[in-house]
Amino acid sequence: MAKVLITGSADGLGKAAAQLLVAQGHDVILHARSPQRAKEALTATPGARDAISGDLGSIAETKAVAAHANEFGPFDAIIHNAGIGYQERKRITTIDGLPAIFAINSLAPYILTCLITKPKRLIYLSSGLHRNGDGSLEDLAWEHRAWSASSAYSDSKLHDVILAFAVARKWKEIYSNSVDPGWVPTRMGGSGAPDSLAEGSVTQAWLATSQDPAALTTGHHFYHKRPRDFHPAAAKPEVQEKFLAECARLSKVLFE
Repeated sequence: MAKVLITGSADGLGKAAAQLLVAQGHDVILHARSPQRAKEALTATPGARDAISGDLGSIAETKAVAAHANEFGPFDAIIHNAGIGYQERKRITTIDGLPAIFAINSLAPYILTCLITKPKRLIYLSSGLHRNGDGSLEDLAWEHRAWSASSAYSDSKLHDVILAFAVARKWKEIYSNSVDPGWVPTRMGGSGAPDSLAEGSVTQAWLATSQDPAALTTGHHFYHKRPRDFHPAAAKPEVQEKFLAECARLSKVLFE
C-alpha cells in the first residue's frame, strides 16, 4: 500500500486517479481549493483518508497546503494534478498579482515540490499543448506580452515538464516524471474531448505506485504508460535552472 497525495482531486482527472488508487487499496489524501470542495472530494471518493484545502492561486495558501501535507508524514508519491484551463479572455491576476494560469499550473507545483517532504515519486500533469509553450521563459508573469490564455496555458504545461525533468536531474533518489493524459472530457477539456477520462488517469496512478520496471524510471514524459516526445527545451539544464530561479524569485521559496 502506498500513501499518495493528489492535488486538485475534487473532480476530473484528479478525482479519477484518486478513485482508481483507493480501489487498488492505497492510502490517498485528496486536495481541493476550499473546505467545501474538500468535503465534496471526500464524498466523491469514499475510502480516501482525508482532504486538504487551499487555494493554489495564493502563494501563502500554497505554503499552508504544503505544511498541512507534511502533517500526514512522508508520502510515497505526489501527483501534481491541480490546474486551470485557458478560457480567460483577460489576464486574471491572483492576490499576488500573477496570472492565475501561471500561479496555479506552474508556480504552485514548484512551491509544493520545495516545501513538502520529498516523496519517493513525483508526477506532474502536463498536456500535449506543452509543445506550443515558450521555451525562452521570458516574461513568465505576462507583464509585457499581449495576453493570450491559450499561450499562457501551453507555457504552464511546458513548465510542468521542465519542473519534472529538473527534479529528476537534481534529486537522483526520486522518480520524477510528467504525464500527458490526453484530451479528455473534464470540465476543462469539454464534453466533446475525444480521449477516455478513465484511461487518462491510469498513467499517473501507475507511475505513483507500480513496481513495473517501466514505471520505476525518472526524467521521462509519458502518454498512456509509454514515453512520449516533448518540447526539447524541457531537457536543457540551463532552461531548468532559469525556471527554478524565476520561481524562487517570485515565490521567495528556494529549491534545495
